[in-house]
Amino acid sequence: MSVLSRIETYVGDHEVVLFMKGTADFPQCGFSGKVVKILKDLSVDFFVVNVLDDEEVREGVKVFSNWPTIPQLYVGGELVGGCDIVVDLFESGELQKMLTATAS
Repeated sequence: MSVLSRIETYVGDHEVVLFMKGTADFPQCGFSGKVVKILKDLSVDFFVVNVLDDEEVREGVKVFSNWPTIPQLYVGGELVGGCDIVVDLFESGELQKMLTATAS
């Protein structure tokens, strides 16, 4: 299975997917840690893909999304964005609306 197919499977099989450096319990970068904290504060169940475990996924997700940085948050199969966008959406209340709409 190609790396892009694997990424598509992760995104398609889970409502909320976070491609990040590290794990939810042990983020390996501050930006990933911020997004994890927001999702945990919102009590969201999310699937983590640790890009540090797989160089192909680390580079492939950037191609898949056409987004150059990690972390990358997907909700309902759609790219939400990276850390700054997630923080902005959280602070405005929009992220909560997206997550609620996806859960419905």
